Amino acid sequence: MQPILATWLDRTLLGSPVSAWLWASGVALGLLVLLFLVRRLIISRLERHAGRTATDLDDFALVLARRTRPLLLLLPALHVGAALHLELAPRVASGLKAATLLAVLLQVGLWGSSGLEFWVGRTRRRQQEGGASSFALVGALGFAGKLALWTVILLVAFANLGVDVTALVAGLGIGGVAVALSLQNVLGDLFAALSIVLDRPFVLGDTIAVDDLEGTVESIGMKTTRLRSVTGEQLIFSNGDLLKSRVRNLQRMTERRILLVFGVDNGTPVEALERIPGMVREVVEAQPDLRFQRAHLKGFGASSFDFEAAYFVSKPEGFRMLDRQQAVNLALLRRFAAAGIEMALPESKLRIERLKAPRP
Repeated sequence: MQPILATWLDRTLLGSPVSAWLWASGVALGLLVLLFLVRRLIISRLERHAGRTATDLDDFALVLARRTRPLLLLLPALHVGAALHLELAPRVASGLKAATLLAVLLQVGLWGSSGLEFWVGRTRRRQQEGGASSFALVGALGFAGKLALWTVILLVAFANLGVDVTALVAGLGIGGVAVALSLQNVLGDLFAALSIVLDRPFVLGDTIAVDDLEGTVESIGMKTTRLRSVTGEQLIFSNGDLLKSRVRNLQRMTERRILLVFGVDNGTPVEALERIPGMVREVVEAQPDLRFQRAHLKGFGASSFDFEAAYFVSKPEGFRMLDRQQAVNLALLRRFAAAGIEMALPESKLRIERLKAPRP
């Protein structure tokens, strides 16, 4: 029995003995089973831990593990087994190598597409929570990323299959330069939109001020960003011009400083003037959500003593700031009226004196 088995194992099949084919098959099968078990182990571990953590790294790793196709792992395993134990004909060896490379490139493309889909989904979830940009912009960026990824993979595959891609790459380069020159402004706004999405200087619903214009962000498109002003009209900015301007995000203020300037009559006694900063402090501190900073006699006007005070509103959103400012002004007027302090008015006073007749 043993001589028959040894004779059978020594037979040659496609340039290699049957024993070598068995060894190569065993190595390929063992490697494939090992890779499959590692994939299952990673998926099971990540499924248990992904829901417990707040980071996106484990979620991203889980997506990549699930998109790893066992069928695409077969060709690399066969290539390793053949390289270790078989002496194949050059044409067969080159064919197996090319097939293995195509399988690897296809798997890399699936991983890259999964990564882009994961980014698009995460960005859209953030939009629903706080608003990051428009859905159309994120979807267009994801599509452009996939198109570029698969174009590069296709060119690499053609190059490794022996196809001359020099002319194709040159044509794509020349065409890309021509398109970039003709669409320079559009591409500039597109990259500016990408910068807004990634850096997030403002999101949908934020109130921002651009130079002397102010409004609420309604949409962030691939070319323009649109605001709704407080007077009702729609303000449209190109994304490139918007990022070149000085943008003030009023929505992200933790508190807002209010400057209060007023004057009292120049006939007010010094003792009353000394009490005014304390009155302002008491009035401000009596209101909720306000933090007093300072109050001083700033200078002397033509017909008034000029004061300047400053305080902060801790909740400046909406009309709450105006309500607090109005409450401070009214309370201060009541305190001045009770103390007999008159506010300075922009008026001129004419003083008439009766002259005594001179003695003869």
